Amino acid sequence: MNILIIAEIGMTHDGSFGQAKALIQAASECGVDAVKFQTHISGAETLQSAPSPPYFNDETRYEYFKRTAFNIKQYDQLKQFSKQCGVEFISSPFSIEAIELLEDIAVSTYKIPSGEVNNTPYLLRLARTGKKILLSSGMSSWDELDHAVETLKTNGSMDIIVLQCTSEYPCPPEHSGLNIMLEMKKRYQLPVGFSDHTEGIVIPVAAVTIGAEVIEKHFTLSKKMYGPDAKNSATPEEMKELVEGIRVVEVALSNKVYKNKIAESLKSMKITFEKSIVAASDISAGTILMEKHIAYKKPGDGIPARNFKNLIGKKVKINIKKNTQFTWNILNDS
Repeated sequence: MNILIIAEIGMTHDGSFGQAKALIQAASECGVDAVKFQTHISGAETLQSAPSPPYFNDETRYEYFKRTAFNIKQYDQLKQFSKQCGVEFISSPFSIEAIELLEDIAVSTYKIPSGEVNNTPYLLRLARTGKKILLSSGMSSWDELDHAVETLKTNGSMDIIVLQCTSEYPCPPEHSGLNIMLEMKKRYQLPVGFSDHTEGIVIPVAAVTIGAEVIEKHFTLSKKMYGPDAKNSATPEEMKELVEGIRVVEVALSNKVYKNKIAESLKSMKITFEKSIVAASDISAGTILMEKHIAYKKPGDGIPARNFKNLIGKKVKINIKKNTQFTWNILNDS
């Protein structure tokens, strides 16, 4: 297996090019496969009068997107720096103009944010790129998601991964929707992943165990950084722990274990820990064995305890002392 682990940097850089590079460097040191940014062109995606989400109070979204935006040269430099750090550069474009910008720097993977699932012209343009698509589903109904998948499939997208996402920040475990991810895989016959908004690493690791091929988690250098995402993002320590946990699960899921082969290799351990059938007391020759005559004690190199019924009713040929292991040659049929 090769789970794609994405550190969602988003806008946590707050418009600082140096901060963006520091985040890429830190994410790469955690062992992620990719970093993901958000590409905003303020005037192309929002009216100045558009309302802000409740967790965003310090400035309007329009002003925020304008202040924190990078130009095409900077995005290209971030893409090249990501490559130097050994991670893939991914971005979520928030307008058709943003798609064009990212096409100009030849990104290989796009993430469709939840708010663009119903933007059909946007989907059509993205499909025509022929690039790998990560489709988020955080705010979508099944009908809306069905339409988006069909639009992408029928207009050039051949590599789509659908991500289960719940647009709550933070998302409680009971709202994580791992069952939805399983339904997506069945419904669309496509690879699936999990875009995580829960706290900690347990839920995304659980997602891997049931089939997620992509895990995305918000990333920050500190939960005290400015912006809407930092306080609900993973720190480098948490991201490293997540990556290490997923890699361990990958190993477990990728290596088949054959039960009988394992049992065969543990023969000496079985002798040490399993039990054989022994005499519960001194027994005289000619005794017809009943359950009261037998006991079960280590080591397991005699008649296995599971065969006890086969001894009941048999006649003992010779006198035997308490704790003697039974053998078939000292028994006759009654």
